[in-house]
Amino acid sequence: MKILVLNSGSSSVKYQFVDAKDSVVLAKGIVDRVGMNDSVVTHERYDGDKVKISAEVLDHQTAIEYVLAVLLSKNHGVIQDKSQIEAVGHRVVHGGESFSESVLIDEKVMDEIREDIELAPLHNPHNLRGIQAVLKHLPGTPQVAVFDTAFHQKMPPRAFLYGIPYLLYRRYKIRRYGFHGASHYYVSQRAAELLGKPIEKLKIITAHLGNGCSMTAVDGGVSIDTSMGFTPLEGLLMGTRSGDLDPSIILHIVGREGLSLAEANTLLNKHSGLLGISGLTSDMREIISEKKSGNKQADLAFQVFTYRIKKYIGSYAAAMGGLDALVFTGGIGENSPDVRAESCKGLDFLGIKIDDDKNNLTVSEKVISAESSKVKVLALPTNEELVIALDTMRIVESAQRVESSTKRSSEVEHEKANFNS
Repeated sequence: MKILVLNSGSSSVKYQFVDAKDSVVLAKGIVDRVGMNDSVVTHERYDGDKVKISAEVLDHQTAIEYVLAVLLSKNHGVIQDKSQIEAVGHRVVHGGESFSESVLIDEKVMDEIREDIELAPLHNPHNLRGIQAVLKHLPGTPQVAVFDTAFHQKMPPRAFLYGIPYLLYRRYKIRRYGFHGASHYYVSQRAAELLGKPIEKLKIITAHLGNGCSMTAVDGGVSIDTSMGFTPLEGLLMGTRSGDLDPSIILHIVGREGLSLAEANTLLNKHSGLLGISGLTSDMREIISEKKSGNKQADLAFQVFTYRIKKYIGSYAAAMGGLDALVFTGGIGENSPDVRAESCKGLDFLGIKIDDDKNNLTVSEKVISAESSKVKVLALPTNEELVIALDTMRIVESAQRVESSTKRSSEVEHEKANFNS
């Protein structure tokens, strides 16, 4: 089944066209600067053919038009007709408490996504616009919503509740939701495959480290706790996000600096984290380079970043009552041996020991733990788009089987009625 995977953001639409049967990416790209005059469409085909198109893309409807046009292009495309797009899978950031798994999109599902806009005002509206654009340009094509939050919906109340009046949870759905669900699901499953063990018997900590960072305790294939919370601001130090902090700090800063709520939100989400501590950059590569050049602020940012990771490793091992594997993924987790080494330093007591030579290998999938390490440590590339494609195929095929069975049952009943008459 050939599936178009869409990730619709505020100013971009990322896409992959995937042959889900064989897990092959036929084409991928991004429509960048949506809503602006100087938009750019970047497209790459499976054989390496690349094209960059300057365009005026004022909304998501137009963005999807460009995606379809380049997929159909004689020179750069991979299909001859829209009908070859058999389904569309959407990344939807927030599913609230309504969705614990991916679902076939209908009007009711769209209404639920709208209701969750208050939980993800920066993401869900744009996810909906992508869905609506496909309804216009590919009418009748089945669409599936794959939620960032769904993988974490089996967390027990002791993990997702905050220490605020329970009434506020009931009234406003204030609780830990967690994000990066597709990534945590994929790398935990992939780690189990590489280790040759059933995931149901493994206790795994997954660390998705990029500009946004989160960690998850995966016990028997189930997320039982995760570092991001009500929003993606909680947890680890990130590129520009503060992560964990005393709530009174922001009240204190608001009072002293005279900030509005919007300004305080911008401070925590856009000017904190690695950028805030280093005063230089949110890019870990630059942080490490400056650190090695003797920049003390960069070194401090690096130490705070890795120390937070280390604390979560310890707490999640305790939460699961043991640990079999630790997985690093995301742009930083996959590509930074310095971050992996420092985050695991001093964790021998947990059975975690890094092999420096393995850690510095440049292969994409690798076990980096020493032979004597009781806990297997891996660095793996994530593949959220493949998760979306496979979920979409599974759900669409299931719906088609149900429809076929219902149709056949109806035909049988009709034949019986004709016979009896």
